[in-house]
Amino acid sequence: MNVLISSVIAIFMGCLILFVRMKASKKPVNAKKIILPPLFMSTGALMFLHPMFRVGFAQVVEALVVGMIFSIFLIKTSKFEIKDGNIYLKRSKAFIFILIGLLIIRIIAKFILSTSIDVGELSGMFWILAFGMIVPWRIAMYIQYMKLQKKNDWIVATKG
Repeated sequence: MNVLISSVIAIFMGCLILFVRMKASKKPVNAKKIILPPLFMSTGALMFLHPMFRVGFAQVVEALVVGMIFSIFLIKTSKFEIKDGNIYLKRSKAFIFILIGLLIIRIIAKFILSTSIDVGELSGMFWILAFGMIVPWRIAMYIQYMKLQKKNDWIVATKG
């Protein structure tokens, strides 16, 4: 039952992320918008203060590696462009399908792993997986943004 509830919450969060991503592509991006989500998510690490959510070293490594592998798909579909002197996140149809695909993989994995791993431990592992996915993705976005920002600054300086 707990796995089902957490899966429904994951689906809701996935839909929320899709909505936020679609809305965000209409507004210019800045460094703060790229950096803040992983910082906000990091507060979730407080769950590990409770013994129920603690995971072993091998499980931490496994979850981080899977998260980093998943982040590659997000990195590949997150591109920026300069429009009217501002930097925007390009809309990518592939991003939506990748995010949904990752969500489906995550839910299937959760159902399979819940038969052999305690629900608290599993929750901890999936938080680590998500954090291991968002941090490399946002670092890559930040690097790409800063390169484009320098280019944009140069264009503005040479016009003026």
